[in-house]
Amino acid sequence: MIVTAVSLSRRHTFSKPNALAIRLVAGLGVEGDAHLGETVKHRSRVRKDPTARNLRQVHLIHAELFAELAAAGFAVGGGDIGENVTTRGIDLLGLPTGARLRLGADAVVEITGLRNPCGQLDTYRSGLMAAVLGRDADGGLIRKCGVMAIVIAGGEVRPGDAIAVELPAGVARPLEPV
Repeated sequence: MIVTAVSLSRRHTFSKPNALAIRLVAGLGVEGDAHLGETVKHRSRVRKDPTARNLRQVHLIHAELFAELAAAGFAVGGGDIGENVTTRGIDLLGLPTGARLRLGADAVVEITGLRNPCGQLDTYRSGLMAAVLGRDADGGLIRKCGVMAIVIAGGEVRPGDAIAVELPAGVARPLEPV
């Protein structure tokens, strides 16, 4: 399990340029990123309740999604669809709410839920929204566009850093959109 790319944008842009490293700040998010803060920073959520807790401080996507999208004709790479951390070798979507990921030597994030894909995906690449959604055997919606997290312990994260998983105690709570 490894970090393959890290990305941030100081402005509210859809894509985030790759960086050599990012610094996670406990309780806030990615230093220098437009979504840094204790309260919501995503513009649609600020309009609803600007005082709501920011459960979307860090966005993580599995690089395996990019291979799936490439097979469907979409060229997408690290940071292109707004994530801060791109991973490989970890089933992000299969983790329970509250799972913690150690990214590199010091940083720890706690998974808060699924990214709910939005129409901006189709603005970026026509048809991409449908490509990041699927159905399970029972017809339930599968959101493949990564997970959101809060920062528990700060630190620097770089491509090539190892990822360790700590599952929460007790009954696993499945991920829901946040």
